[in-house]
Parts: sequence; C-alpha cells; structure tokens
Amino acid sequence: MAAPTDASTTGCVVSGLANPTQYDGKHRKSQDSQSNGVVQPLLTDLYQITMAYAYWKCNKHRQHAVFDMFFRKNPFSGEFTVFCGLEECLKFVKNFKYSDSDIEYLRSVIPSADERYFEYLKTLSGDDVAIYAITEGSLVFPRVPLIRVEGALITCQLLETTLLTLVNYASLVATNAARFRLAAGDDKMLLEFGLRRAQGPDGGLSASKYCYIGGFDATSNVMAGKVFGIPVKGTHAHSFVTAFSGLSDLPLKDLTACEGVPTPDCDFLSTCLSLRSDVAQHCGVIPSQMNEGELASFITYAISFPTEFLALVDTYDVSRSGVPNFCVVALALCKFGYRARGIRLDSGDLAYLSTVVRNMFRTIAKAYNLDWFSGITIVASNDINEDTLHSLRSQERDGVEITGDSARRRSIRVRVPSLSDNHTVDHLVEGNEIDAYGVGTHLVTCQVQPALGCVYKLVELDGRPCIKLSQEPAKITMPGKKNAFRLYGQQNYALVDLLTRADEPSPKVGDRVLVRHAFDESKRAYVSAKRVDVLTKCFWRYGELIEPTRSLEEIKKNVVASLLSTRQDHLRPLNPTPYKVSVSDRLYHYIHGMWLENAPIGELS
Repeated sequence: MAAPTDASTTGCVVSGLANPTQYDGKHRKSQDSQSNGVVQPLLTDLYQITMAYAYWKCNKHRQHAVFDMFFRKNPFSGEFTVFCGLEECLKFVKNFKYSDSDIEYLRSVIPSADERYFEYLKTLSGDDVAIYAITEGSLVFPRVPLIRVEGALITCQLLETTLLTLVNYASLVATNAARFRLAAGDDKMLLEFGLRRAQGPDGGLSASKYCYIGGFDATSNVMAGKVFGIPVKGTHAHSFVTAFSGLSDLPLKDLTACEGVPTPDCDFLSTCLSLRSDVAQHCGVIPSQMNEGELASFITYAISFPTEFLALVDTYDVSRSGVPNFCVVALALCKFGYRARGIRLDSGDLAYLSTVVRNMFRTIAKAYNLDWFSGITIVASNDINEDTLHSLRSQERDGVEITGDSARRRSIRVRVPSLSDNHTVDHLVEGNEIDAYGVGTHLVTCQVQPALGCVYKLVELDGRPCIKLSQEPAKITMPGKKNAFRLYGQQNYALVDLLTRADEPSPKVGDRVLVRHAFDESKRAYVSAKRVDVLTKCFWRYGELIEPTRSLEEIKKNVVASLLSTRQDHLRPLNPTPYKVSVSDRLYHYIHGMWLENAPIGELS
C-alpha cells in the first residue's frame, strides 16, 4: 500500500475545519479595536449610581481616590491564580461614556435625583482615571493588588462592578485551564468543548478565550475562532452516526485521489468494502458485528473531509464496530493518498479503551506495513475533570516503557501462568494511550469553585489613607497607595511578592531586604534577591494608553513563563505550599499604626 502524501502528519493532530492563521489575516478585526457590546457603563450595580449621586451631592466627587482590586484566597484549594481580564478592563475604561439612552434610563430609576447630576454624568469618561496593574497572564497571589485605579472618586466608584466582573471570571477560568494543563502534561492536546454547558452565550465566549490563554490548544466555539483567532477543532456527534441506517443511505460513493496518487477509479465505497473482511480478521471480529450505518457515516465524513477524518467510535461498540469501521475507512483513504487523523472516545473506561484501540492500530500497522498507523491520534472526552486527568496521568507514569517507535507508550504484554492449566497467556499491563482530551462542563463552569472573590477597596482619598477593619485579620485592608515586586532566589524561582508604600525605594538585586507578614509580627525574614520584577505598572493614564495591548498569544506565553518561574510545590494539586506575600518593614508599621488609630478602645467595668 502506497504511503499517503499528506505532509501534516507529525505530532498530535485533531480535525480542524478552519485555518486560524489564514483567517486571522483576512477577516478578523484587530483585537485592539474590539470590545464586548454588553460591557457598558450600565453593566453595574445600582448602588454604584446612588453612591456616586451622594458623592456629587456633598461635593466629594472630584476628590482624588485610590482603589485596590485584589482577592483573599486562591481558587480550587490551590496556591496560585492566573490574572486575566486586564485587556478587557482597559477597553472598557477607554470607551467609558454614558449615552443619551443611558441617562434617560437612569432618570427613570432614580427620579428624585437632581437633574444637574444626570447632566454631570454625561461629562464623565475614562480620561478621569489612571490604571496600574500586573501584566495579564501573570501568576498572582492573595492580597496583592491586581489593579489599582486612581482618579476622581465618582469615576473610580462607577467603574467598580464592571472591572470586577471582567476580572473575576476571566481569572477563575484561566486558572482552571492552567490546572487542567498541569494535570494533563505538556505532551497532550487539550480541546475546550464547553460552549453548550457554559453560563450563557457571553460566558461561553469568555470561557473559550481564557481557557486558551490558560493552556488549552483549541476550542469547538466557532465564534471564538472568528473573534479571537483561536484554533477551531471538531468532528461529528453521535447523531451523525445514528442518522445513517446502512450503506443504502450512502449517496456519496466517489472520492478524488490526492494529487500524484494513482488509483484505478474513484469508487471509494468499493475500496472500503474490499477491505472490510480483512480488517475484521485482523481486529478479531466478524464483519456482521461492524454496524453498517456507522460505516456509512464514516465513509460520508471521510469523503467530505478526506484530509481531516477523525471519527467518534463509541456509538455502538468501540472494539467490535467503531474501531474496525474506522480502520476500514482509514485504510481506504490511505489508498487514495490521505491519512486519517484519529478517533474520539466519549464513554466507558477511557484508559482501558485507549489501550485496546492502540493495540488494534498497531496490529493494522504491522499487517499493512504502515508504521504511521500505530500512532494515529486518540482523543478522549466524557465529563473529564482535573481529578480524571491526574488519574489518567498517574496510570501513564505507572505503566512500563516499551522500545521502538512507540517508546512513549505505557503498556506491555507479559507472560503469566494460566489459572486453568499449565499453559501461559498474554496479559496486558495497562496505562493509557490518549493523545488529546476534549473538556467541557467542569472546565468552563468551574464546578469545584464557581467564583474567585475579587474585591475593590478604597485605600486612599486626597492623600488620606483609608482602612477597613474586621475581627478577621484576613479582611483588614492595607491602607495607602502601594507597589508590588516579585523577588527571585538563586535558582531563579519566585521567592516572595513584596508590597511597599508607593513613596519608598524599590528593592534592588542583592540588597538585604526585611520582609514581614502583614499581620503576624513573628513572621519575618531577610531576602537577598537574585532578580527583582516590578509587578505594578501603569497601563492607562488619564486618556493615554501607556503600555501597548497584548495579543492572546503573548498573554498565553506569559502564563507559561510565569508557571515555569514558580516552584513545583506551589503548583502541585495536593497540599501545595502557600506562596509568600509580604510587606516591607515600613508598610508593616504603617498598617499597624492605622489599625491602632482607627480601632476603638474598649472599656471594662
């Protein structure tokens, strides 16, 4: 059998019915110019509008305010979070402006308000504020300000809810995606299939974007492909298979061979049928077990997409029908000069079935002298979560390496005594043979933890520090304007994030710096950093974009770089080591001075 001429056969490939690189250049709008039409000034809570009115009423609205956005606890019982949503925040601030219809609606909501207030709202814009933030795609940790908003009190207040909704879900789902990537390993393809299970259309679109940033390779969401240039992947559903009852349902029978491949005729159906008995014998089944409707659906799909054929094989029976039918069509495609892409498993014991399928592929590869056939892609789906991936990964590690072209595979046949007689039998030591995962519900809905919990707190007003006290130290805010730095150790791993007052000197490489726990006086240490990264950067200053916007690919690369610079014990799924977030000695005393100054003194009697 002649080798197919398809050049794109290396690596793990899953059918993709769009070329994102070509499409991106011809049709997709610049990401910089796009903003979600739903993200408008009225995408906020009513109390922001009423507080703003009260500020205006008492003439506090123009006071210079500083707000910090941060979270108090990492999601998913982990010790890291991926910061996302900044680009959307900057677009929102850039376009912030109340329309005439917005003002008209607000008049109906708070009819008792002074008419001059509504006229004043018309004058507000993003030019009234400055935005300082950590670079999008960075790993971030509790209490470190992700975004600092400075400017007129009224405008900073009106931005709160929208900024929070843009950051909370984006960071949550990107973190979830990063955890799935860590669980699966770098050698697996991850496909996001969550649109149908997402919290509405906008949730589905956002999930596709931030799952890609967090570490996924592609999405099934066609709109996300168009809007964001994310690779789009997909094949067919069970309904496509069950739509065919037999070969009589097959109007398409001919296929044009790949250029340069001689074939006696174009009758693809006849080629498939000529291979059926032989394939059944090699697969250890009888032809009558191979569902004809399934075969008809595979033939139809292969004729429609000869270079992108990937079949769902568990509609009836994986080993007795689905895989043998796939092998028939794949071998027929090979005769016409094409290479089939792979199969998808969507039910059953995924690890076990993948080893069964791989062994069938190896048998066919040997029988027809087609080395590439043994490495055909196996995709697994079926309600996969992070724990599933860890379990499958551990099975992969626990398996036994074999030699040859398939050395990365994790299964081997050994000889063990039979229980019934003195003979020996083959026994399969199982691992898994999965190359790619399709993940939906658990990924986009973040079922383990549905919200991140970012908050937005006033920390300074006209130069006066503001502090919010609580009987829970974790809920006490850190007053004043602050800067954040990341200090690295000798092995170039991040050691600690350090918060300082904005007016104190920045830490320098090699300096011996005292770092302290913000609320526990006994926890302190000296750090001499090999490298210091400035985390707090100005991105927007009163109408001017200071830092250029980043593409999805640049943000995605930043996630990878940030993960690589973080110790593995901070990233592990079980009992991860908490990452240290500290304050400078000066900020420590400043916080505690404000704490004592504002806390009431009790009386005993």
